[in-house]
Amino acid sequence: MPRLALTDRFVAGAKSENAPQTDYFDAKTPGLALRVTKGGHKAWTYIFTAYDTGKRTRASLGTYPALPLAAARTKAAEARAHLHDGADPRVVLNRRGAAEITVAELVARYCSDPDKAKLRSLHEIKRRLVVNALPTIGHIPLAKLTKPDVRDVTNKILRRGARTQAWHTHKDLNTMLNWAVSNDFLAHNPIEGMEVPGGFTAGERTLSAAEMQALWRVLPTALAKSKACQRVVKLCLITGQRLGEVAGMTRSELDLEKRLWSLPGARTKNKHQHAVPLSDMALAVIREALADAGKVSNAVFPAEDGGSLDAHVVTRAVARAHETSKERPKGRFGFNEWSVHDLRRTCLSGLAELGVEPHVIAHVANHRSLTKSGVTFAHYVQHSYEPEKRRALDLWADRLQAIIEKRGAAVVPMRRKR
Repeated sequence: MPRLALTDRFVAGAKSENAPQTDYFDAKTPGLALRVTKGGHKAWTYIFTAYDTGKRTRASLGTYPALPLAAARTKAAEARAHLHDGADPRVVLNRRGAAEITVAELVARYCSDPDKAKLRSLHEIKRRLVVNALPTIGHIPLAKLTKPDVRDVTNKILRRGARTQAWHTHKDLNTMLNWAVSNDFLAHNPIEGMEVPGGFTAGERTLSAAEMQALWRVLPTALAKSKACQRVVKLCLITGQRLGEVAGMTRSELDLEKRLWSLPGARTKNKHQHAVPLSDMALAVIREALADAGKVSNAVFPAEDGGSLDAHVVTRAVARAHETSKERPKGRFGFNEWSVHDLRRTCLSGLAELGVEPHVIAHVANHRSLTKSGVTFAHYVQHSYEPEKRRALDLWADRLQAIIEKRGAAVVPMRRKR
């Protein structure tokens, strides 16, 4: 592992190019190391031999640039002094952490936790914390954080009319503070029991007919920089499938003649393969995307590197379109804030309103908690429900087309065969 006399200039430009992470050991301060990940995250650690196990271990000192080189050397020297006094530097540093680290430093530690790296939503969580919370409370020492401080954050978001963002940001802060408690940075969560802001709770937002009309009309201008994002949003509403599954669609998954999209288990949330019948409305969007994509990539929505479009690109584009101003008090879409996942909920709710039976809706959604619940469905009923799913999604596409065209929908609700 590299050992050198660290300088401010070196630390600022340090990279890990040939490994997931690289430790740079400071030749001037015994035990001090700068860990740099391939993604550019930089954290200071103190390496020592634990008295209780006799094994080499590390104590976290803080992240760069929140903790500069000089301060890191000072903290490493303090950790060494605690070790000489017979104390475990990790215990002492964690005990003092809440009094010393700021909310900004906690965000950096929380988002670099290896367990959190597994979250598909980590990028959006970090974006909300950095954009919405840190400008207001990032400088506050963790031990001094109060409910009014957090309320200042969410009130600022609410004044923009972004009620969903306020709800999500409060949830992110609360979850992070609970993590701080479980990792001994705090004795208790300072915002525990605080009233959750926002106009609705998770799982309740669906788009009205007027909002679907408006969405279809303004997509070309609201997401003007990316036709791919426009089409992904449309397909999420038409098919009711998850954003990551739609954005990652490949040519090899499609059978246009059979009007079928076959998702392998590796690409679904529950790891089970899933067949999605394609309505004429969905096929029209997909054919447009294929025509623009060309035949260079297998991806229907190719990214610059030739791979599939990252779902985060779509969520970021939608989030930017929701940003408000004096000229656009409700953002570029012109109506109350929504998330891409709300489009899936809107589709599935629309199927229910059209009389589609619950177990068919569950098959459309690939929700095995219902489709494979109990002995009968889990072991005896092997029917794929593809014809029922096709009728349901065709019915929804007809209804959606009628809504978009602002005409009365000639829709006959699905009825159980006698």
